[in-house]
Amino acid sequence: MKSTKQTPEVKAIAGKLKRHFGKTLENATREELYKASAMCIRDEVVDKWTAANAAVEKKGLKKVYYMSAEFLMGRAYINNLVNLGLLERYKTAFANLGLDVEEVASQERDAGLGNGGLGRLAACFLESLATLDLPAMGCGIRYEYGLFKQRIIDGEQVEMEDNWLEDGCVWEIERPDEEVEVHFGGEIVETWTDHKMKAEHKNYYTVMAVPYDMPVVGYKSRCPATLRLWSARAKDRFDLKSFNSGDYMQAMQEREAAEVISKVLYPDDSHEQGKQLRLKQFYFMTSATMQNLVRTHKERHGDLHSLPNYVAVQINDTHPTLAMPELMRILMDEENYTWEEAYNIVSRMFNYTNHTIMAEALECWEEGMFKTLLPRIYSIVQELNQRYCEKLNRYYPGDMDRISNMAIVAYGQIRMANLCVAVARRVNGVSQLHGAILKNDLFADSYKIYPQKYLAITNGITHRRWLAVANPALTKLMTETIGDGFIKDYRQFDKLMEYTEDEAFLEKFAAVKQQNKQRLADYLLKKQGIEVNVNSIFDVQAKRLHEYKRQLLKCLHILYLYNSLQQNPDAVTTPITFFFAAKAAPGYARAKSIIRLINTIGELVNNDPATKGKLQVVFIENYEVSSAEVLIPATDISEQLSTAGLEASGTGNMKFMMNGAVTIGTMDGANVEIYDQVGPENIYIFGANVKEIKTMQTYKTYRPGEYFEKNLDVRAALDRLIDGTLPGVSAHRFSDLYQSLLFGDYDGADKYFVLHDLPSYIGKFARAYKKYCTDPKGWQKMAAINTAKSGVFSSDRTITEYNDKIWKLEKLK
Repeated sequence: MKSTKQTPEVKAIAGKLKRHFGKTLENATREELYKASAMCIRDEVVDKWTAANAAVEKKGLKKVYYMSAEFLMGRAYINNLVNLGLLERYKTAFANLGLDVEEVASQERDAGLGNGGLGRLAACFLESLATLDLPAMGCGIRYEYGLFKQRIIDGEQVEMEDNWLEDGCVWEIERPDEEVEVHFGGEIVETWTDHKMKAEHKNYYTVMAVPYDMPVVGYKSRCPATLRLWSARAKDRFDLKSFNSGDYMQAMQEREAAEVISKVLYPDDSHEQGKQLRLKQFYFMTSATMQNLVRTHKERHGDLHSLPNYVAVQINDTHPTLAMPELMRILMDEENYTWEEAYNIVSRMFNYTNHTIMAEALECWEEGMFKTLLPRIYSIVQELNQRYCEKLNRYYPGDMDRISNMAIVAYGQIRMANLCVAVARRVNGVSQLHGAILKNDLFADSYKIYPQKYLAITNGITHRRWLAVANPALTKLMTETIGDGFIKDYRQFDKLMEYTEDEAFLEKFAAVKQQNKQRLADYLLKKQGIEVNVNSIFDVQAKRLHEYKRQLLKCLHILYLYNSLQQNPDAVTTPITFFFAAKAAPGYARAKSIIRLINTIGELVNNDPATKGKLQVVFIENYEVSSAEVLIPATDISEQLSTAGLEASGTGNMKFMMNGAVTIGTMDGANVEIYDQVGPENIYIFGANVKEIKTMQTYKTYRPGEYFEKNLDVRAALDRLIDGTLPGVSAHRFSDLYQSLLFGDYDGADKYFVLHDLPSYIGKFARAYKKYCTDPKGWQKMAAINTAKSGVFSSDRTITEYNDKIWKLEKLK
């Protein structure tokens, strides 16, 4: 270790090492240096956070509770340094110790609190709320194990435990004094007194919810947000009587039964136990949050009638929906409010963000299971449903089919999206296209009655995380070119437009991209032992593995290129590296089969002499925020291939765009708005649009077999799945994927229109490839325009819209 110049930061780190680890700077491990320095940074954050909380309380400012089953936060260390303005000071401190601050920061584990876009959006929103000085609390579950750690073994996805809390979390603060009880099971006894029904919950079992708070600091702002995560514990953590009698398993049974609720993010719900556990998780989170909200408001303001004046609640997708009937329960059963009083409060507080139109993701619970686990909530939901259906009957008299489709409870199911639509004050889509689909399709019958309830607010990303932290080289270039005002004010991105014709700037822009490619290459060599050609085109499809996101379409395109090279060795001149990064849900067999196919195609093209050195397929294992921060800045082509109308927004498309990648995609979600920003000459659009997809679905005019018969390129690529030429697998390994495209299953053939859009995609990719190879300056101009026009996709803009249109919060000044 170098001689240690005693900067204030070095002194503070040395003090933490001594007091918490009994170590000195000379003999501390990298992990101890990380924890000690993180504690120093946390002190700065907590000072700011406690002062802000006191000021918010003193001023009586309204706060938003952002409820989400996921918060995919990523590593906090560098992000906090950037937002506090301390990064250069800590770089200097560690340089004096002979260390790189990035090396120390890499000791932090990614928090296993999310799966994909939904959770990352929630994390971006909290950071933007803090940056804009708007009082906010994110509310979720403190999952002990997260989703899963992905390993690729013999080409297959293998799920392993993701014990992200194994070494603790420096950034969180336990709040045992604010724990609450959550009740499950039992029965409801109803009695009438003074013309009022009183419901009493008896014979329930109790799970304790213990909160952990994590401050989320904004960029050079004064009001950090709070991420409050609930951990499940047994009321009696150890049954000493059973233990002393020799029944050791019984002594631990209650604890294990309770704590399983916060063990794992999204337990497999392909069986009854998994469904019950998910329902318990979501009620646990919502009940704990609502109890805490009521208790806090009573302490500060007394009368609960004023709740809507001080609190707005945003439900992020349907997972937290039960917060609405739970608050009804608290107000009626514990605070003695009438139904009308309770409903008046709840209907003014809650707002719902819809994130999908896919039926499989619009949560429904089996009525019998729901009634058994949550008997009081069930009775409230039944009453909400009855009153709602009576109201619907006034608008659609006698139209029972329509009313049944809109009902909260029908056909033995309890529908969370319909509950949100019935009770929430505002319902929003997450792109302009998605908002139109909600109004004209998914919730069209409700929209006709309550048009004022619906709106669209396009998603966004925090450019502190996805530019300043993820891409320091580009951030530095932009700062040298247009100043650093864009980090706080997203509108200043547009200043970059005047440099998109400047050859000197474009050369620097290209050099940054090359530097980021080398960084990714070094990362992959270290992490997975994979060598990639940094002089190749980096083509990336990174997102959750789902059929509608159409990783399968990209697989068929690579097989098409493979076939082309067999016929013409000059079909590919500039090498292409295809990167895939995705996790498949453990119970989603077809998605896992697509992962196997990707890796099998990799074995084929990476080793065949005809394609080796020209095509390479790389699957990035265990994709998470920290690996995304390396992958996205290195990307040349951003693959956004979802079937039009099915991706509500997407945020990966925004991250790639911001980092100077050019999009090839469908007119779906926020791709439409990216197209509007950059213009048709700076994006590659392919495939059927929403209207064309709808027409084919309605009139059943799409026949994938015709594409197979008439298009020889499509047929040759598809035949590779079953002709025995794929290495390391039997000829039948991918017959299910082949069958699903040509003949279909219970939903029909090729329901995501892969073969329909494949020829269009092949043509557009060829145009993008030609542009990259023959007009490098033109390509760099396109890439720079994408960065310059990405400011509008900052989550600062998104949050400003939410606040102006829905929450009406006052900034902490």
